[in-house]
This record gives sequence, structure tokens and C-alpha cells, in this order.
Amino acid sequence: MVLTPGTRLGVYDITVPIGEGGMGQVWRAIDTTLGRQVAIKILPDAFASDPERLA
Repeated sequence: MVLTPGTRLGVYDITVPIGEGGMGQVWRAIDTTLGRQVAIKILPDAFASDPERLA
């Protein structure tokens, strides 16, 4: 999944990237329901489709 600032994931508005590493990307977002900042981790596609990694 490719994110850019302004993307919306459910109730989360993606704002800026925080970091990136072997386990994926971390983005700052705003939870529009609670009105607070959160961190969202996006897993690489290979991880997201591997049941063992998801467990």
C-alpha cells in the first residue's frame, strides 16, 4: 500500500511519515472520531499476506 499525506484510511487522516524500516512504514495520522493524533504502521505487502507474520 502506498500512502501520501491527505490519504484517508477509515477514520484516520494520514498527515506525515514518521519513519520506515524492515517492518514497514509509520505515519502520523489524525483519528477524526476522537480528534487526536495517532501512529499508523503500514506493513509491506509480503508481510500483510503472510498468516504466520500476522499471527
